[in-house]
Amino acid sequence: MQNYHHILIAVDGSRDAEWAFNKAVETAKRNAAHLTIVHIIEGRSFAELNIAERPDIDDVEDYSHQLLEGYRNLAQAAGIAEIDVYSEAGSPDSLIPKKIAVKVGADLIVCGSAGLNAVERFILGSTSESIVRHAKCDVLVVRTETIPDDFEPQLGVK
Repeated sequence: MQNYHHILIAVDGSRDAEWAFNKAVETAKRNAAHLTIVHIIEGRSFAELNIAERPDIDDVEDYSHQLLEGYRNLAQAAGIAEIDVYSEAGSPDSLIPKKIAVKVGADLIVCGSAGLNAVERFILGSTSESIVRHAKCDVLVVRTETIPDDFEPQLGVK
């Protein structure tokens, strides 16, 4: 069975990202792996808003840091020893697989199957699809809330 040493989990505050985070933590525990928790602040999400509706960048950065610290605390409480958090502005489609995963030496990227922005997903394609397409390491796209108790990988299935 594959052992992972450095797991990157992408979070955005969505339900699917929370499920993915839980699976990343369990995988990191089983592998005694380093965990990097990443939140990307998407500028294109704000581009469509008129000036009066746009959030203050400081508020957005504060939210990102609070989100990451909350996840860091959960990972520490679960027993993960090595944790880093990373926040950057830009497009998660390219930053996560092409820059951040390479920079931290991730051998597994975990992400939810759907994020917060359904309209962008419809028009541009999903972030998870882009991560799978561009990553140089394994990618786990999470679609379910829990790992079944009776789950056993089926190696060598024909």
